[in-house]
Amino acid sequence: MSLAEVLGSHRVVVTVGSGGVGKTTTAAAMAVHAAMEGRKVLCLTIDPARRLANSLGLSEMTTSEQDVPTALFRNHGLECKGALSAMMLDTKRTFDGLVEKYASSEEARDRILNNQIYRYVASSLAGTQEYMAMEKLHEVRQDPKWDLVVLDTPPTASALDFLTAPERLIDAIDSPAMRWFLQVFEGAGKEAFGLVGRGATVLLKGIGRITGLGFLEQVAEFVSGINDLFGGFKERAEQVSDALRSPEVAFVLVTSPNPLAIGEARFFSEKLEAAGMKREAVIVNQVHMPIEEPSISAEEQIAVLREALPASIDAAHIQPRLAEALMAEREWASADRAQVERLADEIGNEARIVQVPAFDEDVHDLAALARVASFLTEAA
Repeated sequence: MSLAEVLGSHRVVVTVGSGGVGKTTTAAAMAVHAAMEGRKVLCLTIDPARRLANSLGLSEMTTSEQDVPTALFRNHGLECKGALSAMMLDTKRTFDGLVEKYASSEEARDRILNNQIYRYVASSLAGTQEYMAMEKLHEVRQDPKWDLVVLDTPPTASALDFLTAPERLIDAIDSPAMRWFLQVFEGAGKEAFGLVGRGATVLLKGIGRITGLGFLEQVAEFVSGINDLFGGFKERAEQVSDALRSPEVAFVLVTSPNPLAIGEARFFSEKLEAAGMKREAVIVNQVHMPIEEPSISAEEQIAVLREALPASIDAAHIQPRLAEALMAEREWASADRAQVERLADEIGNEARIVQVPAFDEDVHDLAALARVASFLTEAA
């Protein structure tokens, strides 16, 4: 199945891969293509570079939906038959929404939202962003106004950080440490030290001397509040995990020809397959394409250069340097081709591999995104 067919036959497309391989640009380019083809598309990004907002004609990415004007497409000579919107994930706001939905009472809700530990966990704790990206995806995919949602996942050092986010959230909430804190503090409040076993008392007093009893009280309140939400959170996380394996969800793996990135892509591909998630395509960005050797002699090249260059530049001096640059580029292209072939051998024929050439300029506007899309969909 071509990438164009993937975009046309799924409601959700998730780009995954390590950082620095063009994942965000790829997601935006796919969204642009789908909108031009007539679909109503939401591009949901996690940590977009400012130039991506500029590329979409937006002053900045915000945490609310922003429409990309169809007039902007026309200004670049493009026809948008559908509609394109973009938004950035707000991790804490998404987490707050879950608390508001599953808290047992208004009092319990406010106690959690005002808790200092919760405020840290909701915005900064490792793994929270990955899960909230999945939660937001699950939310917007249920909105019938979107034909397609393209999700740009957070840059991560490990494939498992993203793929196992729902399961890890439940494990964290239901961990032995959390249960121990709950047993120690439940019903005890500030008098907890007098009501627990001697070993726990010594441990908590030791921690209290370092952090202060106020910190422990905040921890106890947070643990108690999370326990109040546990049933709803667990059910929701299971729904999110199941949604990732839905037939309407497709994963697109993004990498580059760098040997380390290729190795990570192979590892990520194996994890997707083991997790039962549909890996429909592999995008290899920044590939150096082979350039043919000149069909004329060095002397003829010098003559052509003399016609093209100012008289102040010695064509005979420039030609050998150009020949060296061409040789280096051909060697680079050969190395990239070898890495792409290595990846193809290792992942087999189950997923289509699409190569996008290395461009001389950054992707900075809709026209450039459409150009990337032309290679992604193999129309170029």
